[in-house]
Amino acid sequence: MKILTTIDVNTVVTVHYTGTFPDSGEMFDTSRQGDPLTFLVGHRQMIPGFEREIMGAKTGESRSFTLEPEDAYGHPSDALVQEVPRSMFPEGMPIDLGMMLMSDAGPFRIVAITDSTIKCDFNPPMSGKILHFDVEVVGVRAADESEIAHGHVHGPGGVQHDSEKTNEDSNPSCKIDKSCCGSD
Repeated sequence: MKILTTIDVNTVVTVHYTGTFPDSGEMFDTSRQGDPLTFLVGHRQMIPGFEREIMGAKTGESRSFTLEPEDAYGHPSDALVQEVPRSMFPEGMPIDLGMMLMSDAGPFRIVAITDSTIKCDFNPPMSGKILHFDVEVVGVRAADESEIAHGHVHGPGGVQHDSEKTNEDSNPSCKIDKSCCGSD
């Protein structure tokens, strides 16, 4: 495995990060109390601005940057707010305003409730937000062919396959749509 020191497309990057809202300074996420984040650059695993801002960084380098909504989770869209018949939810299921739930279409938040309908907001919770990140690059290496083909990191910090085999024909956990082990 080739060790690199500079972040580019098709590199596996390991970072520690802290994300805050610049208007309040409130922290919304950090890896500092646990394992660093590992991802494959150029395969849409991270918000676009995050990847752009760390491109060219070297192992050991720290970067600080602020992202506008269009470079992070986008702006909220009215098209992603939908009224769903109450009957689509299990009978007797407690439903409260602000509750986050998961569906086949992804996570959503309950924003209104009537006797017959439930208004669901499928916008990412941080859409419309300006985000600030402090990032420390812990490691950079070249991705191997199977990681590039599958679109994600294998091994520590990434997808752990059921076997050592790394192609779709020999590993039942590797699917043609790249959804190995049930992840995207």
